[in-house]
Amino acid sequence: MFTDPEDLADNQDLLEGIEKGSLRLVVQALYDFRDTAAEIFKREKDLAADIGEDITREALDRIGMSKIDVRLFGKIDYKRARYAFNRDYAIRQALFVDSKAEKVEGQATATLQTAQVSMHIRHIRQKHEVDVPGKLPVAVSTERGKLLTTTLFVKYNYEALRTENKLRTVTIAALPNGMLQERYNPTAQDTIWRAGRNAPSRGEAFRVRLVFDLLKEKMKWRVQHIPMSPNPFAWDD
Repeated sequence: MFTDPEDLADNQDLLEGIEKGSLRLVVQALYDFRDTAAEIFKREKDLAADIGEDITREALDRIGMSKIDVRLFGKIDYKRARYAFNRDYAIRQALFVDSKAEKVEGQATATLQTAQVSMHIRHIRQKHEVDVPGKLPVAVSTERGKLLTTTLFVKYNYEALRTENKLRTVTIAALPNGMLQERYNPTAQDTIWRAGRNAPSRGEAFRVRLVFDLLKEKMKWRVQHIPMSPNPFAWDD
């Protein structure tokens, strides 16, 4: 009954469709929650990153989704093993949604760890080619069967005012599964990445920045920007 996730290596258009549908789910959840999110950013005094995690979790819990009773592990804020159904297929999915929060000056990128990526990270750093494998598998093996890895990132772009933080926009991006490597990042020159904010000379863990414009050039729908009320939102396809 269920599609084997690893078979999608030979049906990449279907894989793209599953990731697009998952992005639509998260975008809708955040759009419905945007007024509350703005109010939380205004009133909360916690670190902005912690506020973002709470908002994402609450927004997704409110919209609801199916659940497979297995535990997922990893350095990602929101993890849900779920079923994804379509008239032409059914698949088990490991949905990972991570939250970032940064001042509006940094809204063009999101800083990621290899533990949050199932692709090889290929780009140029200090004039040298980098090829670092992500640590997420393309499919997660569980006692309930294989789950397709789908990774999304929610970026809260805020302005730090004297007495409060003002949420300006929310960016949601769907990172391609590693089976889509050749479509999105075949070489260090043909890339969606930029060097991260870490210093290898000091032994800091590898970081990389996902460049939203580069990903959007590859596939327009993979990056969506939600403005705050009363500005309208339209899905960018």
